[in-house]
Amino acid sequence: MKKNGILNSEISKALSDLGHTDLIAIGDCGLPIESDKKIDISLKLGEPKFIDVLETLLNEYICQGYILASEIKEKNKKQEAAIKKLLPNIKPSYVSHEDFKRKLSACKFIIRTGETTPYSNIILESGNIF
Repeated sequence: MKKNGILNSEISKALSDLGHTDLIAIGDCGLPIESDKKIDISLKLGEPKFIDVLETLLNEYICQGYILASEIKEKNKKQEAAIKKLLPNIKPSYVSHEDFKRKLSACKFIIRTGETTPYSNIILESGNIF
C-alpha cells in the first residue's frame, strides 16, 4: 500500500503513463466529460475542491503549460488567482469556454471534482522531468 502522495490508484497509474506534452484536465462537477476519460473523485457538491486536487496533483506532476477558459477572468477571479499562485512561473493560455470543452478531447484523462464554482477547470500540459 502506498504511504504518501496520491493514493487514488486510477490517478496514480494515469500519471505514471504520461509523456512529455500530454494533456490532462481537472474539472468542476459540471464539466462535460467523456466517460472513457473520466476519473470521478467527486464526493458531494463542493468536495473535493478543485484547488485542493490541483495542488495535490502538482506535488507529483511536472507542468509546463496550462489552459483556462477566458470567462474565469470575470466569473471566478478568486479561483484564477489561486491557480496562478500554484503555477507562478507559467503563463496561462486562455480560450473561450466552448473552445476549452473542445480541447478536452485531446486530454488523456480528466479528473472530475465536486467543485461548484464557475469555470473551475484547467487543462495541464505535461512537462519533462529532465
